Amino acid sequence: MSRMYSFSRVSLLVLLGGALAACSTAKPKVYQGEEFSETSTFSHDFAKSSADTCEAARRTLLSQGYIIKQAKDDLVDGHKHFQPESDVHVEIEFHVVCAANDKQGKSSTLFVSATQDRYALKKTNNSASVGLSVLGSVSMPIGSTSDSLVKVASETIPAGQFYDRFFGLIEHYLGLDTGLPVQDFDDKPALPVKPAPKAPE
Repeated sequence: MSRMYSFSRVSLLVLLGGALAACSTAKPKVYQGEEFSETSTFSHDFAKSSADTCEAARRTLLSQGYIIKQAKDDLVDGHKHFQPESDVHVEIEFHVVCAANDKQGKSSTLFVSATQDRYALKKTNNSASVGLSVLGSVSMPIGSTSDSLVKVASETIPAGQFYDRFFGLIEHYLGLDTGLPVQDFDDKPALPVKPAPKAPE
């Protein structure tokens, strides 16, 4: 009896230890990763007014094939569709806010958040109801299917080179990089245009 009792005690201790280990390795809550630190790759300072910065952001998105949903002096929203696989659809949506840093409007901070929504193609079988006087209403498959996109995942794109490239192209459109200067946002071309050759007299 003493051996069986000691074996049961050991088994119980092993089970309790496993339960405690499982509790200690539990995944942390999502919100625990929100540090709210001063340095964040979701924002960037520019030595331009908020209106110019948001206009540069609009042009940056347009140059990469994004469709602009709305554009204001302090706000830009745009989205773009991707199809990495035949039955998978991905949509990236940008939300940009520009805020002035001083009363003179000489500098501003751009805040950006990009979300990625993933959709999967789902097939649905269709059936039709046939009314018979003897049997009543009978549901019979007619062999047709309809396809529909169903959202299966959605997340904010994390910090990294994705936003660094976005900020870098904005600097280009603002004329803050080593490329061609773009000082005013008007209808003038960014690159110099050669004068048309004169017609022979």
